[in-house]
Amino acid sequence: MKKTAIITGGAGGIGFGTAQRLAADGFNIAIFDIKDESAFFEKISLLDAAGSDTMYFCGNIAKVEDCYAFVEKVIEKYGKIDVLVNNSGVAPKVRADILDTTEESMDYVFDINIKGTFFMTQAVARRMIEQNDGIIINISSISAYASSVNRPEYCMSKSAISMMTVLFADRLAAHGIHVYEIRPGIIRTDMTAPVTEKYDRMITDGVFPIARWGYPEDVAKAVSAFAGGAFPYSTGEVINVDGGFHLFRV
Repeated sequence: MKKTAIITGGAGGIGFGTAQRLAADGFNIAIFDIKDESAFFEKISLLDAAGSDTMYFCGNIAKVEDCYAFVEKVIEKYGKIDVLVNNSGVAPKVRADILDTTEESMDYVFDINIKGTFFMTQAVARRMIEQNDGIIINISSISAYASSVNRPEYCMSKSAISMMTVLFADRLAAHGIHVYEIRPGIIRTDMTAPVTEKYDRMITDGVFPIARWGYPEDVAKAVSAFAGGAFPYSTGEVINVDGGFHLFRV
């Protein structure tokens, strides 16, 4: 029986790169995204061509009822959830100094990045406990520890994902469920497109020991290793996919 992987925010960027990789690894793919399904038909065909029996659910991860409805649809279709990849996330609509951050922006980022991820994980974890196995992979960011004072809501949300990884790893280990975290660095996606010039300059200036942009497939390879069960005696572990940004250098 083929395994099934849920990928939130799977319609583009890191999410779709991960979907392609896991489909090639032999998983059926269940994608949760806010984009209308009609805009995703071509990508679904690519996943199906790779061997996936692909499911797409259009929902808002900030709505708890959408998270739970999606999980029930996945169970109804596939009978089991083997892997959850928590990839959904947004940056603030406007980068503003921390002294100018608005309540609206804070609510927007926190509702999706923290609340949505938490309740999606909760819904899946309850099903995985019934199975007594499963793998949960949280996509956070170098912003979990690296300060960006013009997007504090994003940094705090990613720091929360790191603690969420620890909490669920602790709670679920006794049920045979492993929880991991991946911290991407500067990955070329629609989210980073508006600041391409800034990151190009940082790469040229040697901020990243591996002097290039990261790509969705770089993150997808790390997801594949976790999803494939390569770390059966580890939980709560973090892989940095950041070109070495996390290294302390003198």
